[in-house]
Amino acid sequence: MRVTVVGAGIVGLSSAYRLAEAGHEVTVAAAAPPEASTSAVAGGVLYPPVRRPDERIVRWTATTLEVLREQDAPGVRFRRGRVLLAAGEDDPQWLTAMTDPVRDGDRLEFTTALVDTPVYLAWLLDRVTALGVRVEYRPVTSLAGQGVVVNAAGLGAGRLAGDDSMVPVGGQVVHLTDPGLPGFAVDETGPGVTYVIPHGKHVVCGGTEEPGRGDTEPNPGVTADILRRCRELEPRLAEAKVLRSLVGLRPFRREVRLERVDDVVHCYGHGGAGITLAWGCAADVAALVG
Repeated sequence: MRVTVVGAGIVGLSSAYRLAEAGHEVTVAAAAPPEASTSAVAGGVLYPPVRRPDERIVRWTATTLEVLREQDAPGVRFRRGRVLLAAGEDDPQWLTAMTDPVRDGDRLEFTTALVDTPVYLAWLLDRVTALGVRVEYRPVTSLAGQGVVVNAAGLGAGRLAGDDSMVPVGGQVVHLTDPGLPGFAVDETGPGVTYVIPHGKHVVCGGTEEPGRGDTEPNPGVTADILRRCRELEPRLAEAKVLRSLVGLRPFRREVRLERVDDVVHCYGHGGAGITLAWGCAADVAALVG
């Protein structure tokens, strides 16, 4: 069967891989290459930053972690780290998908994957094309008339689906040199989330959540605030050199839409969890295409 996957971020490429693996003739159509996607800006720690109950989130997360363990791909390392929860908060539903979780008061520790997303996306693109997938960089303005289509266009997916529940949520990060941090750290106790995610040569520090943001120009004041928060969370970053600041626009929806409507399989609304949910969602996409 001929299938067009719209979107070349982590969800689109994972879906294209699974479809090609199943024997379909797949074309990926995207306005920009993977390195220009929101996925490429992601911090890359594998756990879903959501609290709403949704068994799919746990299943998709567990599947993605299993796939990453099997792939042994460049840019992926499994490391132990900590998440500081708000006082008295219950264990998150997704904790069961993590390796060796331990709770001490409001501090969680577990092992998960850290993904250097630009490195991993480049590898995944190579793997997809090796399976015979054709990749085209062009604007996609309609899902009609293309046969079976997977709508995995991230922020653009809502427009293509006529779904106004999709909103951009800006997220700014700062990359620092990695002083050799052994694991990740996330602080969810404040009004926002602070995270430190080491990738060997650099550390991704964040973050912000700015609903409705439409530009990707880093704000120097926000950079300074991120540096202050992350150095408080991880003092070993005190002398780390600032490499760059980046902004991504997360494709947020109250819940992920993953369903087939006629010849279109919609798979969008992952917010900041695309890296975490991609391979689980890709399995469901392949099943829906048939």
